[in-house]
Amino acid sequence: MVLIRPSSIATLAFGVLAIVCSTEAGVLKKLSPKLLSGRTSPIDLSKFQVPLSNGSATLPSPAPGLSLKAITLGRGTQNYTCAAGSTAAPVAVGAKADLLDVTPFLPPGISPAQSLHFLNLITQYLVSFDVATIEKSKVPKLGSHIFDATGVPVFDLGPKGLLRAKRLAGIAAPAKACKGANGHGFGAVDWLALTDVPGSVGLKEVYRVETAGGKAPPSCGGGDAHAIAVPYATQYWFFGPS
Repeated sequence: MVLIRPSSIATLAFGVLAIVCSTEAGVLKKLSPKLLSGRTSPIDLSKFQVPLSNGSATLPSPAPGLSLKAITLGRGTQNYTCAAGSTAAPVAVGAKADLLDVTPFLPPGISPAQSLHFLNLITQYLVSFDVATIEKSKVPKLGSHIFDATGVPVFDLGPKGLLRAKRLAGIAAPAKACKGANGHGFGAVDWLALTDVPGSVGLKEVYRVETAGGKAPPSCGGGDAHAIAVPYATQYWFFGPS
């Protein structure tokens, strides 16, 4: 395991690379400092294909007539509650995350396939970065993800659109997925496909893939009622009408 902590996540995006939960640091060492300097030019999203398979199961493909509108890196917490005295599994009550622009993380001059491999490794790193540091960084924030008061997952991408969603399908994260911050935790949350519900604007589907962390402990452990916030990172791929 290799862990390098720059003073802010902007440093990561523009010149410093570190890997947590991965033995593939050598992959990124092969990329020159020039390639790690980040990019500000637009990305041709038409060349990117959302990962759908965990190796043994596959999420459904995006619906006909949709095209990729944004790829973001999500970093936040999966949230759970435990009732007083409960020894059952914590109950999931939603999530909260910042949605970061992937553009600074994609070195110019490499193929979409190489870019995705790079992003997958960055996702493993983000789970070990505290949210406050990310919010203070210079990495552009495209939007946010919350659950509203009725339990509906909401993704707000500002001018790119708003998605109010419901679960369409889910598969387990790959066995090799990062378990959590600094490589420790109870596992990576499932990969998901979500589709729109009334109130959405400009966006129709989102995929949560390449997850790191987010799973709750197997038992509440008794004691007083309490809440649990488990750090997670992921990629969110957004689709809207072509």
